[in-house]
Amino acid sequence: MSHIALYRAWRPQTFGDMVGQQHIIQTLQNAIREQRISHAYLFNGPRGTGKTSAAKIMAKAINCESGPAPEPCNACAACQGITAGSIMDVIEIDAASNRGIDEIRDIRDKVRYAPSEVRYKVYIIDEVHMLTSEAFNALLKTLEEPPGHVIFILATTEPHKLPATIISRCQRFDFRQVSLPEQTARLTQIAVQEGIQADEDSLAYIARLSEGGMRDAISLLEQVAAFAGERVTLSAAVDVTGGLAAEQFTQLAEAVQAGNAGAILPLVEGLMQAGKSPDKCLENLIYYFRDLLVLKLAPDRASTERIVDQERYRAMVDAFSAEQLFRMIDTLNKYQSEIRIASLPQTIFEVALMKVCALQAASNGPGASAEAGANADSAGEGRSSEEVARLQERIALLERKLEEVMRSGAAAAPGSGAASSEPSNRGARGGGFRGTGSGSGSAVRTTVKLEPFRAAAESQATGQIRMKWGEILQRVKEARITVHAWLVDGEPVSAAENTILVAFKNTMHRETTERPANRELIERVFHEMFGRPVKLATVMQKEWQAAEPAAAEPLVMQHEEGNGGPDKARQPEWVEEAVKLFGEELVVIDDN
Repeated sequence: MSHIALYRAWRPQTFGDMVGQQHIIQTLQNAIREQRISHAYLFNGPRGTGKTSAAKIMAKAINCESGPAPEPCNACAACQGITAGSIMDVIEIDAASNRGIDEIRDIRDKVRYAPSEVRYKVYIIDEVHMLTSEAFNALLKTLEEPPGHVIFILATTEPHKLPATIISRCQRFDFRQVSLPEQTARLTQIAVQEGIQADEDSLAYIARLSEGGMRDAISLLEQVAAFAGERVTLSAAVDVTGGLAAEQFTQLAEAVQAGNAGAILPLVEGLMQAGKSPDKCLENLIYYFRDLLVLKLAPDRASTERIVDQERYRAMVDAFSAEQLFRMIDTLNKYQSEIRIASLPQTIFEVALMKVCALQAASNGPGASAEAGANADSAGEGRSSEEVARLQERIALLERKLEEVMRSGAAAAPGSGAASSEPSNRGARGGGFRGTGSGSGSAVRTTVKLEPFRAAAESQATGQIRMKWGEILQRVKEARITVHAWLVDGEPVSAAENTILVAFKNTMHRETTERPANRELIERVFHEMFGRPVKLATVMQKEWQAAEPAAAEPLVMQHEEGNGGPDKARQPEWVEEAVKLFGEELVVIDDN
């Protein structure tokens, strides 16, 4: 006979065999005992927690020849046939591969026929969230009022993807992750029955890795047993699962405690040569420092799944303060989110370790706290002084530009530095605004006239943009959440010439949105939404609100000139530039 995987051989056959779901077992047994069986059940929870097993046990319990009974006998023809999958009235369907409306229509057509071999016809639909919306709609009426001889049991790991109309027609049961003590006890029982010699700490380590899934824990036990041979030890479990041994943890922690970044790199290289995954190593290191923190703050309640040598751990605990451990865990956690998407994960792992080494070395130095505070203050003051100097330099350049304009009577030529790169038509009549985006350090400025946007502010196209803005924001959030965080500050105020004008309250939000990469992503979402290329333009809200009277001034001037109004000579362009730069209150025209 061919070998049967351990998790299949030890699949629960009665409610008593199930581990960690007592709240569900008791409810189902009481319902069977009192003949209050519902027509539809929804079992949801993490993988490997017993959803499908509970569904088959339920089918056996209600169809048992000596029942319906709280526990199936597993001896009658009905129980054995359901276990073997030979009873045609108990149908198990994988919704991931049978997700269309045709399969559901087939079920709907067959439910009207009475069962031929057992008491109830039971449909077990696994991974039901994979059904299409059309299939769900076809299932609704049958699920609400099925024939009396039909019971539906739906199982899923993602109940939030199910329509509310489906959930409301079922009795819902939430399966929990199996606790570590329950998993360890079950693994010990299986090891004894299968003749596997296993250390208690190795079983606890396997249970920890399974993350609450009993099926995963049994599969890992079989894998480790095949690797270890005669006896399953913690070192064998660590080797086969790609984890870090306690000695390796200790070596890394000692290097961090000493602030010895030079010792880190050979250790990391050795781990990589041994086939360890950088992200898994970083995750285990966070767990290690977490255990040190627990031993330091709550020694009586420290979990011991990963702590084998308590004395060695306590010696390491004394080398760190709680504040240092908090800071290191926080730093490593930030790199943990980056390492999953990094193209060079080993480099990120090395950088993370060297960062905590640097933090530890700084905190170990004499007067470290005061020095760190002084460094932070001086760094802040340095940044502030740099910003002030930069602003002063910009003001000086603007003043020189204005002097050149006044001397020459024309706009200054562009390209004379950071300030002179601003377009000379900033004061062009009709109003305008700057769109600022940051590239590789220098600002990219564009000027857009507001007249067409002001004219289209109340148009039908603008109204459609406002109605769809929420959906646009959601798509941007799905594409890149950081871009959404900046764009959400903006509000669409107009749409004209295949361009959407967005007004911002905050300058930083506007400038970040205007960055080329962010702008490209937003315009790509626009193209997906409207089916044509649509550009993004930005403006500050105060500029948009001030644009209406500014746009009206040229019309008044034109009206006065057409009616023979005041015979005033048109102001030179350099005067208009000065007014735009400094305001009418500060500009005095001296004809002399």
